[in-house]
Amino acid sequence: MIEFYSQNDDFKVENPQALSLWISETILQENYELGELTYVFCDDEYLHKLNMQFLNHDTLTDIISFDNSLGKQIHGEIYISTERVQENAIAYGVSFQEELHRVVIHGVLHFCGYKDKSEQEQETMTRMENKALALRTFV
Repeated sequence: MIEFYSQNDDFKVENPQALSLWISETILQENYELGELTYVFCDDEYLHKLNMQFLNHDTLTDIISFDNSLGKQIHGEIYISTERVQENAIAYGVSFQEELHRVVIHGVLHFCGYKDKSEQEQETMTRMENKALALRTFV
């Protein structure tokens, strides 16, 4: 089950059923199964507080994920700052939806075992994001 929540009054997920299907298919392609996955869309302030409270990082970020997976069954919470997504979309020259989808799938890929600390891990993560993005049929 995938659930979407928004802490922002001005944000609503477009086409949540199709987005859920795409996320589920990506999980299956990675040989994992979907358990319970929650997305919370918020602003910078909300995510910054989580970053300080749980990770002791005094920085802005676009995503924080809390992995509660059990073996190959994906369970977790993913918090996404729509403000960071908007700024990154402008910086990267892509649409808001394109960047949002990249961040949405980025969190899932973390739960599937992909990391992004080293340069090599970042390259692999980007390749996997691009692979998943190419499979979207609802955009």
